[in-house]
Amino acid sequence: MPVSPHSGPTLPLDAASLLRLAAQSMFDTFAQTAMGMMVVDRAHRIVWISEGYKRFLPALGHADERDFVGRRVEEVVPNTLMAQVIETGQPILVDLLTNQAGTFLVSRLPLRDAGGQVIGAMGMVLLDHPETTMQPLIGKFSRLQRDLDNARQQLAEHLTRERRPKHSIASFIGASTAAMEVKRQARRVAQTDSTVLLLGETGTGKELLAHAIHAASARAAKPFVGVNIAAVPDTLLEAEFFGVAPGAYTGADRKGRDGKFKLAHGGTLFLDEIGDMPLPLQAKLLRVLQEQEVEPLGSNQVQHVDVRVIAATSRDLAAMVRAGTFRADLYYRLNVLPIRVPPLRERLADLESLADALADDIARRSGMPHKSLAVDALELLARQPWPGNIRELRNVLEQASLMTDDLVLGARHFAAVLGTPDAISAPLPAPPAEPAASAAAPRVAGVKSLPQAVAELEAQAIREALQATGGNKLAASRLLGISRATLYEKLAS
Repeated sequence: MPVSPHSGPTLPLDAASLLRLAAQSMFDTFAQTAMGMMVVDRAHRIVWISEGYKRFLPALGHADERDFVGRRVEEVVPNTLMAQVIETGQPILVDLLTNQAGTFLVSRLPLRDAGGQVIGAMGMVLLDHPETTMQPLIGKFSRLQRDLDNARQQLAEHLTRERRPKHSIASFIGASTAAMEVKRQARRVAQTDSTVLLLGETGTGKELLAHAIHAASARAAKPFVGVNIAAVPDTLLEAEFFGVAPGAYTGADRKGRDGKFKLAHGGTLFLDEIGDMPLPLQAKLLRVLQEQEVEPLGSNQVQHVDVRVIAATSRDLAAMVRAGTFRADLYYRLNVLPIRVPPLRERLADLESLADALADDIARRSGMPHKSLAVDALELLARQPWPGNIRELRNVLEQASLMTDDLVLGARHFAAVLGTPDAISAPLPAPPAEPAASAAAPRVAGVKSLPQAVAELEAQAIREALQATGGNKLAASRLLGISRATLYEKLAS
């Protein structure tokens, strides 16, 4: 064993002791060479600052170390990214930090225990006032920052324009008693910030009414964000609503992603088919509605949101509450200002004006001339049950319009589209006489293309399924042997 002439025998160091000495030496070196240093624990609380860091305290608004140490770092150091280092475990080796104390060149490193778990972070001020000693780099950074700020502003303005309401209360067509009552209620609730619940069968115009309420409210200049709960897989709903923190899971965007609540901040969030929301997510939605706070997936940071919620459903929520498939407390929270949107069969007085407005839109989108309806066509349409309501009416009008060049659509034009005994047996005017042709000509002229025949059969099957299930789309999709999302796509097409 080697012997020192001054200090006696020297004991060999094991690897762990050597590493501890190296870590202590490195820490001491950082503390002496950096202009300032701090250590933050897992809960973001400052547990230690170096002597050099104390000289920044007055500029940060703290006269004494005791008022600084023990506080959460984001509360006392504006614009710090220490919390991000703790949450992601990723170092930020070189960065510029700017706040009321000045501009600093800083470095931030995560601290881990023996098992590799992040237990805190260490931050170092490498240089203060870098704008004087690093002028070219700072100038370039400033230009990039300005460009980034301008791009963000333009993007925000673009998104706001894109998320403006597409309809007004006047867009809800109809002068019947039922339609006028809906419009009266919509104008009334638009003057409040309370939650609105739109109740009605599929295709009655609930989404249009949600747009209209937002457009008539004080939030009209802010975003209108809609999400169809039935069209989003259950596993993605939480991320869709609340967003995702940077690096929250494998494959997640390293910059994170805002959820619908954050996108709708200051405006309105429309939750379509709220009755299809899974029970576990209902509790989280209730908390957001009560607290106006969201917590993105993979984050411990709570974000305040200012959002007015409009929900809609074609299901009987009260019955679902009794059956235990919908939370009673969420139902009461949503059912503050309920509006029942009547089905088409209860407002047949509006059929002609609705058909005329839909025909205008069909003509505009297809580039074809506007086609009006004959009296016998209106009488025929008024005899239909319309389980799909206005959406189904539009589909029927569009099919009939595109299958003929005639500018006036009579009952005969709807016979094949509707495929009902009423349509076929109704007294119809005879079609114009055709020139004589071979014996095979009438038979060939009556043959439909295969895609057309399949589409008509599919539409008829969907109508019958919806009629058999009382408009319950989930039950109808099961009856048809297709997914709920597929049924929604076919209803919207």
